[in-house]
Amino acid sequence: MITLHEVHEQGSEAVKAAVLAFGARHPLDDAGPDVQPDWKWAERHFTQLIMVIMGTAKPPQIRVTATATVRRAETEAIGFLLAVSNRPNYLCPICVMRQRPPL
Repeated sequence: MITLHEVHEQGSEAVKAAVLAFGARHPLDDAGPDVQPDWKWAERHFTQLIMVIMGTAKPPQIRVTATATVRRAETEAIGFLLAVSNRPNYLCPICVMRQRPPL
């Protein structure tokens, strides 16, 4: 599975900016305006986002390999990062899921 670091290294400028924005949503602490991202936390949440996408995607009618399924989920996760990177108040969906009380 692709890592957030690999996405940043291999991506376009827009993708790199989206990765940095996602990292900014995972601060080391709330100490102030210049807080650095907690990249381990962001990386875990990016991996979990890919896994959620893989688990909720409707299976295709044709037979596909597990590798193809992972790649599709990775592509969708990168698309998600791009879609929300310019929204100032978006929250990481994995963070939100963890804060939600159990049913």
